[in-house]
Amino acid sequence: MNRKALAVLTPLTILIAFMEISGLPGAFIKCTIADIEPMIIPLTINFVFIGILAFAVLKGFHIQFDFGFSGKGLAGGLKKYGLPGILAGVGSFAAFYIGLYPFDYQPTLWKVLFEGIIYYVGVGIVEEFYVRGLFLNILERICSKSPRKTEAAVIISSVVFGLGHLPGVIGMGAEVIAFKLISTIGMGLYFGAIYKSTKNLWLPAILHFFIDICALPYCFTSEMFYPPLSMVILSAVYLLLGIYSFLILKRAKKEER
Repeated sequence: MNRKALAVLTPLTILIAFMEISGLPGAFIKCTIADIEPMIIPLTINFVFIGILAFAVLKGFHIQFDFGFSGKGLAGGLKKYGLPGILAGVGSFAAFYIGLYPFDYQPTLWKVLFEGIIYYVGVGIVEEFYVRGLFLNILERICSKSPRKTEAAVIISSVVFGLGHLPGVIGMGAEVIAFKLISTIGMGLYFGAIYKSTKNLWLPAILHFFIDICALPYCFTSEMFYPPLSMVILSAVYLLLGIYSFLILKRAKKEER
């Protein structure tokens, strides 16, 4: 990443982060379809605005940087690093299913498809683009003189990724905040490690999407809380995933030598 790219991509990253966390300008759009949560559609539309903005900036400033949105390394990366992410997703589904059972709501097909699947397509692509593709690479460029620049960039970006998920759980109690931090930082470490090891951004985007849709049981309940049993199980799952991420980075460093 050269100086020009760094100067352009840094404010772009901050702007996208603001748009994603605030939901603006999509939040101004009022749209109701069946029993879909009112904010889900505007937030999904906001992902389109973010995509248009990113495309315009990259093309307008002629930024030549390989973020990893290609097929190269995807199949091999899934084979080599995908299983732990898949198991984490399955574990999430099982934990939420057990914690929320019995279910008391019958959603429409619209809610399941849009709120449980389509929305998370945008989450996976957009968050991986600006957190790993932009922010992580910017940090690595800033720490370029350090022999552990990649590890530092992965850790810092993961902590910021975790902190960025806190606004949605403020007021839910210390245990929920702790759970959210452990799970999102653990995921961030994993996504960052497999991205830097394969140089393929589609890999963490796909696994991010898969893990997120494993929260599908929430479409079948009127209860909007994190069951204590689910938090205990998932805290352990994502703590292990985070530890595994350091093994990925260590192995990748050995392979580069």
